[in-house]
Amino acid sequence: MTVATVLPHVNAVLNALSTILLLIGFAFIRSGDRETHRKFMLAAIIVSAVFLTSYLTYHFTAPIFVFRGTGWTVPAYYTLLVTHVVLAVLVTPMVFVTAWRALHGNFDRHKAIARWTFPIWLYVTVTGVVIYVILYHVYPVDA
Repeated sequence: MTVATVLPHVNAVLNALSTILLLIGFAFIRSGDRETHRKFMLAAIIVSAVFLTSYLTYHFTAPIFVFRGTGWTVPAYYTLLVTHVVLAVLVTPMVFVTAWRALHGNFDRHKAIARWTFPIWLYVTVTGVVIYVILYHVYPVDA
């Protein structure tokens, strides 16, 4: 096994874990438990940072491949991929700003941006797993 063959699976697990941490963190803030919310959101940030490192490592070491689907799956896949990538780039600085505001006690401004950051970040983590499933299980790269 090489880095290029293992990292997609690691990345999918990290994305799935980020999704779970985000949802748990959201549940805690909805219940009013700020401290537990803070712990889960910081864990989500750490896991997402590890994911980003792993993802970049993969893309600097892996060969480029073409999606193997046909027909309607091609535009559907590329629409999903483009929205995922664009929103991933957009949400990265949003996560930092959102966390910064919370960690510095500026909760009104934190809440204002978190209303946007959370659903975008959640979309990115979920679609990351969906893209993995499509590429490695529905239309396998190695087929």
